[in-house]
Amino acid sequence: MVDEKSIKAAQEKYGELLRRQLMRIEELKKEGDWIDYSKLDKIVVGVCGGDGIGPYICASAQKVMEFLLADKIGTGRVEVRTISGLTIERRAAAMKAIPDDTLEELKKCHVILKGPTTTPSKGDRWPNIESANVAMRKQLDLFANVRPVSVPGLGINWTFFRENTEGSYALGSDGTNVTEDLAIDFCVATAQGTERIIRAGFEFARKNKLNYLSLVTKANIIKTTDGKFLSLTEKVAKEYPEVKWDSWFVDIMTAKLIDPARRSDFRVFVLPNLYGDIITDEAAQIQGGVGTAGSANIGKRYAMFEAIHGSAPRMVDEGRALYADPCSMIKAVALMMNHIGETEKGKKLDMALDICVQFERKLIMTGRDTGATGDEFAQYVMDTVRRSDLEETWNYFVGKSKAS
Repeated sequence: MVDEKSIKAAQEKYGELLRRQLMRIEELKKEGDWIDYSKLDKIVVGVCGGDGIGPYICASAQKVMEFLLADKIGTGRVEVRTISGLTIERRAAAMKAIPDDTLEELKKCHVILKGPTTTPSKGDRWPNIESANVAMRKQLDLFANVRPVSVPGLGINWTFFRENTEGSYALGSDGTNVTEDLAIDFCVATAQGTERIIRAGFEFARKNKLNYLSLVTKANIIKTTDGKFLSLTEKVAKEYPEVKWDSWFVDIMTAKLIDPARRSDFRVFVLPNLYGDIITDEAAQIQGGVGTAGSANIGKRYAMFEAIHGSAPRMVDEGRALYADPCSMIKAVALMMNHIGETEKGKKLDMALDICVQFERKLIMTGRDTGATGDEFAQYVMDTVRRSDLEETWNYFVGKSKAS
């Protein structure tokens, strides 16, 4: 027998979700232009350690960031602020993904360096609050999750543009149990949100003289929301005739990323939220693991830079947090440099990371006392950036790797 009362309750909840999304669309229609960092008197950088291993690896990355920006910090062109409040204990006490006072402080910054944060899952000791990452992306409208993966020796130079504020994650805490037997979650795709991530991918491809963009969906099955990605890509692509593009289904793309005969062809990817989360972890593993991959979360007004992995509370419980690998957070610093216009500093840091992680490997991170600490590795990276022969050394290792 159909439970009409349960259906009506679910319809009412769904109606409220629709109203919220339609109101959000009206706000999207009013969004302004991109911030121009070169015109700011001062760039304010907020640093949030997060929880678990977050404070440890974020502190190591902050040392690298302040080393690179020492000249601008010294003249007052850059201000670094420490922002607390994103620990799981603080968020649980407030029963909010981001406490109100913390969010207010975040909004006073232009860019944010953020350590991993714990997201409660069913069965653990924390209340079921929303992911701080998802909340920050929505609150600050950080719609583009940009994740680069580079393995020079394999000819891999990928940049992923993952939609960050919609898709299956947008209402991830707002699904409904219609009855004990039926649970429904929701996937959101707006024309405005979809078009701007597609356009961001094409703009990046054109600006960096890359000739290839790959759209990744499951539009053959998810015909409405994924279908919107496909139809809008067809529309936007007409404005970028110099950029070749094609469409892939997410299942076959997972295979092609590990196909030696094809993977070096790819350059720029655009993906809906869920697929982007999954595919970029696979891509990071090819680079050396999720611990090596940084992430940029970009909006027109704010930007946040972070690792792509979680807070690893087990490492803290086992007393190993100081040995946590800070590579992902240091990579996030490189992305920050590029975003705020310090492209030469970003390039040097990327080269140094390649040398330290993929080639020279004078210090090894094991996550235990058998390897280096995070701070020791950060110092190794800074020493490598200082090398007068940095670019020559990088070119030597890349050439040697390709030859082998």
